[in-house]
Amino acid sequence: MTRWKLILEWDGGPFMGWQRQDHGPSVQAALERAAMAMTGEEVTAHAAGRTDAGVHALGMAAHIDLAKDLTPHRLREGLNALLRPDPVAVLSVEPVAADWHARFSCTGRRYLYRIANRRAPLTLDRGRAWRIGPGLDVPAMAEAAAMLVGRHDFTTFRSAHCQSDSPLKTLDRLDVKQVGGEVHIHAAARSFLHHQVRSMVGCLALVGQGQWQPEQVRQALEARNRAALGLNAPPEGLYFVEALYP
Repeated sequence: MTRWKLILEWDGGPFMGWQRQDHGPSVQAALERAAMAMTGEEVTAHAAGRTDAGVHALGMAAHIDLAKDLTPHRLREGLNALLRPDPVAVLSVEPVAADWHARFSCTGRRYLYRIANRRAPLTLDRGRAWRIGPGLDVPAMAEAAAMLVGRHDFTTFRSAHCQSDSPLKTLDRLDVKQVGGEVHIHAAARSFLHHQVRSMVGCLALVGQGQWQPEQVRQALEARNRAALGLNAPPEGLYFVEALYP
């Protein structure tokens, strides 16, 4: 039995998220079906994180265990062929130690959120960014973002359905950058609460539009109450960028 580490890219639009669902397609189920078709083995795929419906991935780490003797090249090419037409790609494959785990061995996760700051509708990036028409005050958004960095009780930014044992998380990075006609928000932490990134981005967008002052983001954080949340950003602008390991 070989444990294989996979790096995956996907368009989250057609999926209910990573996790297998009874009521719609998932990335996990698509990968498991491809592995079954290739090897005849029933596998359970594990990922570094569970993404919501509509959320994309640029470099999600996952693992599967296979008894069949395969080379990395053959496994990658076979899975990619069998994943079609689902918009999922296996970027790389490598054997890892039997006790390596995509989720539990992970020491850090990075996300990117894309805001297309333009009045015109999106065409090429429809479903892949959040369009906000009015101009955004990026320095004010960056000022507000800095207030969230560090170890805090993020109850305000936590989904009511979050299954984490504690709302305490350490946010290592929350940067807001102007990139051409887009605003990019980069978030990094060992782990995140359910909806945490989208909730933080939603409040930063309110600051950018002048509906909130930066200090109101700190006040929302200190409220430790979901009712204090201003806005939950839509999923289509969110990308899982990278999972970090020792």
